[in-house]
Formats: sequence, C-alpha cells, structure tokens
Amino acid sequence: MTEGANGMKRSGAEFGAEGARKEARMIEPGAAIGVLGGGQLGRMMALAGAPLGYRFVALDPAPEAPCGQVAAQIVAAYSDKDAAAELAERTDVITYEFENVDAEVAALLEERSYVPQGSRLLYTTQHRLREKAALEAAGATVAPYAEVKSEAELDAAVKRLGTPCVLKTATGGYDGKGQVVVRDGSEVASAYAELAVTGAELVVEQFVKFQCEISVIAARSSSGETSTFPPAENIHRRGILHASIVPARVPADVLAEAERLAARIAESLGAVGLLAVEMFYGRDGVLYVNEVAPRPHNSGHYTMEACTTSQFEQHVRAICGLPLGSPELRTPVVMVNVLGEHLAGVHKLMLSPESAGTEAVRPKLHLYGKAETKAGRKMGHINLLCGDTADALAWIESAGIWPSE
Repeated sequence: MTEGANGMKRSGAEFGAEGARKEARMIEPGAAIGVLGGGQLGRMMALAGAPLGYRFVALDPAPEAPCGQVAAQIVAAYSDKDAAAELAERTDVITYEFENVDAEVAALLEERSYVPQGSRLLYTTQHRLREKAALEAAGATVAPYAEVKSEAELDAAVKRLGTPCVLKTATGGYDGKGQVVVRDGSEVASAYAELAVTGAELVVEQFVKFQCEISVIAARSSSGETSTFPPAENIHRRGILHASIVPARVPADVLAEAERLAARIAESLGAVGLLAVEMFYGRDGVLYVNEVAPRPHNSGHYTMEACTTSQFEQHVRAICGLPLGSPELRTPVVMVNVLGEHLAGVHKLMLSPESAGTEAVRPKLHLYGKAETKAGRKMGHINLLCGDTADALAWIESAGIWPSE
C-alpha cells in the first residue's frame, strides 16, 4: 500500500479512467522511453531521465526537434502508423509530451506497447466538453458553460450566462488561440463567425471573476501513489503564460484545498504520470477548475531547480512505476517565460555579469533549441531563485526585457 499527498491509501494496482484494473509494470533504469512529441517538454523529460539511466526516442515531424537534439528521434508525422510501430519496437514504455497527439495512434500504441497513460485520458482532455464532464464527475467546480452549435444557440447561451463570457473551440487551441471574449450581445455574431469557420465544435463559458489563476502539478504513478507540487500563481499576458510565482500569494487553506482537488482529479481520471490542473481562485472564494493537461506543464517549470524533484523526473518516475520523489519546495521562485521577442535581450543579458545574479535573485536559464524564432513562441524560460518572490518580480521589471502591460 502507498499513501498519496491526500492521505488516501492506494493499492499497488493501477485503476484506469473507467475503473478497470490494469497491470502495472516497473520499467527499470536502462530501458528506453518513447516520447510522442519532440518539443521542449520532451527535451526536459529526457534531460531529467538520463541521470536515472533511461534512454529516450522521440517521434516528431520536425528534423532536429528540441527533444531530438538530446535523444534519438524518428522523423515522421504523428499520424504515421508505421513510425508509431517503429517507436513501439525501439522502446519499453511510451509517453506523450502534449495532448494533441492523434488518439488513434495512441490507441494503436496501447495495443502494441506499454502506454501507462493510456489513450482514454488523452481522448478526454483533447475535447473541452468531455473534459468538463469528467471534471464535474470528479467533484470539481467548473464555470457554467454550454455547447454551441449555431449562432442562435450562442445568443441564447450568452443571455443565460451573462457577459462577459468566452467562446472557445472544443478541440485544439492553446496560449489564447481558439477563443473569443464576448463582452455584450452585439458581439455574438462576429464571435460565432470567427470560430465557426474552424469547423470545430464550440463551447461558451461564463467569465469567472477571479482573484488570481493558480495551477497544481499532480503526479500519479502506475502503482497508484500520488503526490502534488506546491501550487503556482500564474500571470498571463495576451493569453500566454508570462510568469509563475511560488509560493502563490493565496491563503494557505486555499492552497491546501487546491492540492487536494488536483490529487482527487488525478485519481478520478485514472491518470498516470503528471496531470496539470489549472484553476481560477474566484472572488467568491471558490476554486474553479479551468482545464487539465496530462503531461508536464509550463507552470511546473519552476520545479527544475526549486524543488527536491523536478516535474520531469517525477513524470519519468510515475510512468516507470518507481517511487515518487519528494515535491518539497527548497526555495521561493519565479519562473518567467522567454518568448521570441525576448530572446535577443536574454542572450545579451546572459553574456553580461548580471547573468550570475545576486544574493537576492539567482537566475537559471533554460533555452529549448528551437530552430525558428517567432514572436509569441516559447523559446525558453528563466527560473529566478530567491528569498522573496517580490525581489524576483522586481528583477524581471528592471531587466527591461519583458515590457510591462
């Protein structure tokens, strides 16, 4: 028996999303881990897993993808079933680093290989309506929402939910893409026209009046052991995560409840590996779950230097059936993202004496090796280790690289 962060005893067997019992395996060091996706999350996963003795093979269509620079890579489309079969042949366990993987390929791999995360959770989290239903079944509170199939349905839903509200595509969309804010009834037609052209199913959500946004990275191993990292307070700019502050500036009882909620959702969904749970801390004191991601998450990058175990090592431990590491926070930290428009300034900064930091703030740079630099594209991040997060936030402002908005 093992005890998770929420104190619940769990047996050594894994429970799937439908409550079905599946055989858990321990994947020993020396084995090869296959990664669907070759982006920065796979790269950092490989860098964290290598010291544990694991080898990595990524499948990604981009030659010399970020993960492929530090691990073996199969260059092929995610929908290429022959490439998926090769990945299964060359590895002992398979994981994915982003949720927009072809669900059919994931299901095929589940038949031919060991995919402890399974395809069911991927199927659920790829679709906002399915995801919301699963979250409600887990006992989480979500913002009131409605499925939208026509402009008339959107108009009726907006009148019922009130404004402002947010129209979103049910599939795809990230970093603010695939969504439109409807501020009053006059914007219904234009909002529907903008997203209906995508051909995706649509969902409209009531806008939550919140004090701040927080997220919790929960880990659940194939043996059923659970653990949660300290919640991060997240600041977004233009729909993209700008910074994560840990400890979050939220009452301690709210943070504890956020961890309990994340662990409960991970167990209810039968997650294996990491599950990032994004929440709004409402002005009414309620925690509203916005969405979940079954993988390492941008808001968990702070764990790389600030916690005893990073989220990437924890993910490897979880899918391989190893005991989970300690999620203890060793130092306050602020993680700040480096987008394409920040890259030149960051390069200049890191070549200067200021890159060594001070006694108050110690910067740790992580660049992802992406071939093409674009505005709004995540090119890296900096973890600012500090004694007081106010000092780290002041460092970001004084650096002049991230203009205030």
